[in-house]
Amino acid sequence: MKLAWLLWLASVLPHDAADQTCLAATVYLEARSESTLGQKAVAEVALRRRDNGRWGDTVCKVVTAPGQFAVSTTHKGYVLRNPDAWGKAWRVAGDVMHNWSLPHEQREQVVPDADHFAIAEQVSPSWMIGEPLRKIGAHSFYRVN
Repeated sequence: MKLAWLLWLASVLPHDAADQTCLAATVYLEARSESTLGQKAVAEVALRRRDNGRWGDTVCKVVTAPGQFAVSTTHKGYVLRNPDAWGKAWRVAGDVMHNWSLPHEQREQVVPDADHFAIAEQVSPSWMIGEPLRKIGAHSFYRVN
């Protein structure tokens, strides 16, 4: 399935289903080769950013904000070709959204306070200062804001 189709679908789905679709697309594009823990950490960053409000008030707005997540930087004609990885990303997105719906003190957090991540071997953005809060697989997680 094409990324453009997924984003269109998210635009017509009810709010919760749209957010899960956008979050699953982000997990797939950013972390499909990572462990479940790494995928949950990526999803947490997106939800934490939504809660912050700086990047948008829905998951879809956050992950499509220009230059912030792979959903916004990947060509819309990109085809998601791995149905098993998509299924896992969908489940991880749903699990993390459910966990995030709990009161803050009851949430199980993989990367508390992290609002950014990067694949350290591939990029070195200007905001990447100091030691990461945590490294999981190829991703390093940071608190920037």
